Amino acid sequence: MIGIDLIKISRMKRLMERFKEKSLKKFLSDDEIKLVRNYKTASGFWAVKEATSKALGVGIGAECSFFDISIQKTKKGAPQIILSQKLINTFNIKDTSVSITHDGDYAIAVVAIELNS
Repeated sequence: MIGIDLIKISRMKRLMERFKEKSLKKFLSDDEIKLVRNYKTASGFWAVKEATSKALGVGIGAECSFFDISIQKTKKGAPQIILSQKLINTFNIKDTSVSITHDGDYAIAVVAIELNS
């Protein structure tokens, strides 16, 4: 299953300028906030969470919240997704892959989810 999301970076910049860290707490855990260097990083993280929920076919809501999806970095700095046990069990998930890119005023994330057969 594949999901993709695109966000205009200036949208996140305005949110962060207006609401500071409070804007990040709506969709990121404290550990994820520590990884956010700027509004561009935050935009990419937003896109990852949206793309993940789209790959599951449910969107962000009752079945999959922002906090069921955790973003971490590998030792080499690549993003990786850690899903809640609830999502793993409900959707029978085996593995995930993620890619984030930024170009101009946009951040894009693609998420692939492999299910157990």
